[in-house]
Amino acid sequence: MIRLNQEELKKVQGGITLSGTLINSLTSLLKVLLDAGRALGSSIRRLDENQICALK
Repeated sequence: MIRLNQEELKKVQGGITLSGTLINSLTSLLKVLLDAGRALGSSIRRLDENQICALK
């Protein structure tokens, strides 16, 4: 490991890297949110149209 002095430390710039794991987890989160939205929308529509299955 190389030790940096104060001047070199001031010049260090950070950044973000998009790894495959991060992209995969974000797409999985998006899929979950979309599925939840579809389910909620279907439930609201069925309640509004009074097309609920009777429980036996």
